[in-house]
Amino acid sequence: MKKPIKAYKDLAFLSSTDARTIRLLAEYLEPQSRFKKHKIKDTIVFYGSARILSRKAALAKVNRLKKHKKINEEELEKAMIDLEMSRYYEDTVKLSKMLTKWSMGIDEIHRFVVCSGGGPGIMEASNRGAKLAGGKSIGLNISLPFEQESNPYITEELNFEFHYFFMRKFWFAYLAKALIIMPGGYGTMDELFELLTLVQTEKIKKKMPIVIYDKKFWKDVINFSGLSKKGMIDEKEEKLLYFAETVEDAFEYVKSNLEKHYLNIEESLFNIKKKK
Repeated sequence: MKKPIKAYKDLAFLSSTDARTIRLLAEYLEPQSRFKKHKIKDTIVFYGSARILSRKAALAKVNRLKKHKKINEEELEKAMIDLEMSRYYEDTVKLSKMLTKWSMGIDEIHRFVVCSGGGPGIMEASNRGAKLAGGKSIGLNISLPFEQESNPYITEELNFEFHYFFMRKFWFAYLAKALIIMPGGYGTMDELFELLTLVQTEKIKKKMPIVIYDKKFWKDVINFSGLSKKGMIDEKEEKLLYFAETVEDAFEYVKSNLEKHYLNIEESLFNIKKKK
């Protein structure tokens, strides 16, 4: 008689509807185990569009279209917009690099590690900046019908792939000590408003600066002030967002908040214990 397969080794069962709870737990427990192993304490999360190209890629696209004998004006116009938007990719690389260099100078290892959604665009740029600084970075990827692949700049042992969006979102929120929101579409807005709601309702009680990068872009897309004027949010809730216009502005705001709410407090507690 053929020896039966143990339930936890039965791939057909583990992939079935009946085992969904086990898969959910796996997407909670396996990342938890890996973060613990690599001593990841907290993160700075970057959100933004997967569609934004690097300046190099965007410029190559424009030049390729201009070389055609018969220029497609519509395609060229889109390519020029891509080139204009590529500044956010470059700014993300620069900001991530600055934050990673700063965090690497903190006495404790693996504090405020850059974390992205693991894919292309702004996600790639944030992981790229961290790598250029010589630091670690996290990629929380998601399996999608169009097969979003992990970008090559994620630290290998911190490269994850999720099936369930809400488990992926949990790991974004749970470790985050700061959010940086670059220009993006539905996905970026979904991620922003979910975490903003958790902060507003105090389901997230920790201090978490939320930086919205480029006021003009976002005010063209979402009328935050309008929500306040119509009484849908109050003035205090509108102030949960900080609009940064430059990389340096964003860096200083995040750095000063993290130092104030996490590093200085911990140093004070250490000094108190030392005196005792």
